[in-house]
Amino acid sequence: MNIDPPVLVPSILAADYTRLGQQIEACTHAGSEWIHCDIMDGHFVPNISFGPKIVKAVGQSNDVFLDVHLMIEQPDRFAKAFVEAGANLLTVHQETCPHLHRTIQYIKQLGAKAGVAINPATPLGHIEPIINDIDLLLIMTVNPGFGGQSFIESMYTKIEEAVLLRRQKQASFVIEADGGINQDNIKRVGRAGTDVFVAGSNVFGAPDISGRVKELTKKINASNDLYV
Repeated sequence: MNIDPPVLVPSILAADYTRLGQQIEACTHAGSEWIHCDIMDGHFVPNISFGPKIVKAVGQSNDVFLDVHLMIEQPDRFAKAFVEAGANLLTVHQETCPHLHRTIQYIKQLGAKAGVAINPATPLGHIEPIINDIDLLLIMTVNPGFGGQSFIESMYTKIEEAVLLRRQKQASFVIEADGGINQDNIKRVGRAGTDVFVAGSNVFGAPDISGRVKELTKKINASNDLYV
């Protein structure tokens, strides 16, 4: 499966793990082809989530594109385990990679697409040297670590700047936004230039998960004539 925007990506960080398979099925039934897996180590971010076994279980039980976001220190140590677990796309944080180019190349050698994430306070300029090497740029629109946070308003401008940078450098990465995306702001997030939209609490906290996925997807498609 290829990266073909626009894409709504439910994040299972907010799912009910006692009904994980059922809730993912509700997403895929509504048209979701990607699932976002947030991996947290309690060091880089103040929370702990899950590891490769959950990623593997999600991939084995569902025909989905696995978008795995490593919010961890020393991601090189764990990249192979997550790719072997089924990660199609592996995203690491610029803030945790002193040798970012080498890390990106390593992920690609493992057979996965490579993404780079930046926190709200990290300038886009920090990833300029590698923007022609990545498949995806993940712009955190909240401070990472917990679901259910509010979208940081200044991130609309940052997304717009990422679109401009991509054009200026003739790069081909897609832009993903993650954090605080809901039915009230998703159109504006799309108009800013987002290609891939991560939604966790807003999807899995809804009484009708399939209905919410369809609602958000409809709003994404209406947000930009390019995708209609």
